[in-house]
Amino acid sequence: MKPDGERLVDLEVLAAEQERTIAELSGQIEEQWKTIGELRRRLDALTERFLTLEEQTAPEIPVTRPPHW
Repeated sequence: MKPDGERLVDLEVLAAEQERTIAELSGQIEEQWKTIGELRRRLDALTERFLTLEEQTAPEIPVTRPPHW
């Protein structure tokens, strides 16, 4: 069994490593959310552009009476 002093140092080192890892992961998550936001904006813009083009190229369907009228 390790002396209390060594155990305390080991726990402090472990806590410091975990804190660093959490900070790194938090930074990565923040970057991913920025990327997701940018991709959403691009997708919205492309969707709007597609719908506009589709609307412009859609053929006009004439309103006609059915043959049984």
